[in-house]
Amino acid sequence: MTRWGLVATIKAEAADVLNFAAYHLDLGAHRLFIYLDAPCPEAMRYLKAHPKIRVVLCDDAYWRQRRKSRPVKHQVRQSLNATRAYRRQASELDWLIHMDVDEFLWSQQPLHRSLGDLPQDVFCARARPIESLAGDGNAFKAHMPRTPARNEIVKDLYPRFGDYLKGGFLSHEHGKVFARTGAEEVKFRIHNVFVNDVSNPDQVTLPQLDLCHLHCKSWDDWIAQYRYRLHQGSYRSELKPNRSREKGGLTLHQVLSRLEAEQGEAGLRFFYNEICADSPERRAQLHRHGLLKIRDLKLADKRRAHFPEFG
Repeated sequence: MTRWGLVATIKAEAADVLNFAAYHLDLGAHRLFIYLDAPCPEAMRYLKAHPKIRVVLCDDAYWRQRRKSRPVKHQVRQSLNATRAYRRQASELDWLIHMDVDEFLWSQQPLHRSLGDLPQDVFCARARPIESLAGDGNAFKAHMPRTPARNEIVKDLYPRFGDYLKGGFLSHEHGKVFARTGAEEVKFRIHNVFVNDVSNPDQVTLPQLDLCHLHCKSWDDWIAQYRYRLHQGSYRSELKPNRSREKGGLTLHQVLSRLEAEQGEAGLRFFYNEICADSPERRAQLHRHGLLKIRDLKLADKRRAHFPEFG
């Protein structure tokens, strides 16, 4: 049977770490390589005890062994750890994917079968994202392919801010990539894999696989992460705008910064309500465009099943 695993560099609360691990164990992962970007002793004891999990604490001593110092950007730390896992830990696997703690694979058929059915000349298999609405955690907006109708659909859904979003998503629309193990000179990046500096060679997309991205759970969750995302994460200034700057495009960083400067938290709440909030009306709009996906991940149930002592 085809064996797959994942690698993640994580800084999160214990329940979130264990939700992530339990969910993917339940999905059939043969191995989880979890690199803790900050100490999480409450989760560490459960991770270390599980036979299918390999856990590494990325403290200063860990980084001194690998480099002179800890990389400042978390994206660099993620890429280095994912590359290390591929090169040094994944020999027992057929496929490895790099993911974040707020991402959950959802497959319409057993994932080992989807990967095992791929031709041998396929090296990369991409999971496209779906992005959560901020509600009960079960409703998602689907990935929109780049078609002539896409911009009009986004504007219909999000009349005030849709022009600044890529495919209606607040976060990434790239998804994440499985790489077939055993290749030389492989380097992972956040959304891509390079082999001898060639990006995503021999890639396919797995249409039956969703990457469920819980980018936003509630207003409190979103605003708590807003400042970090604005300066270091998915809203940071160096990311490209949806529309080119030559055509008047603004980055999400510019839009949110101006909105906050002019209207304060009330302006950010207005943005959140249009883009993130769940409601019957929003679900009906998405459904009308064929973009509503319901995915009941049952995270707490799966955590209790795999880590019953944690609760």
